[in-house]
Amino acid sequence: MSQFNDVSVVKKVNVYFDGNVTSRTIIFKDGSKKTLGVMMPGKYEFNTGDKEIMEIISGDLSVKLPGAEWFDVSVGQTFEVPARSAFTVNVRSLTDYCCSFIAE
Repeated sequence: MSQFNDVSVVKKVNVYFDGNVTSRTIIFKDGSKKTLGVMMPGKYEFNTGDKEIMEIISGDLSVKLPGAEWFDVSVGQTFEVPARSAFTVNVRSLTDYCCSFIAE
């Protein structure tokens, strides 16, 4: 889907890695959350609480999930990150993403 309707947006930006990764949190009527963000080129490691599904809207990057080899992800693709884990991204070009948090 290209837009979300009937959501609340948290005004305060989430800033990581000296501003190289930023996002905004959106909250749906059912209480579920997503973030919409941008990553500048670079290598970043993230920790998760909930399971995450990352959708790449634009850009080009490689991902290393726990116990897996690096793999490429591009426009229109998604990848899942287990809850309570860490993953690393190597962003090759400005990347626009949507992250869905899946409470378990």
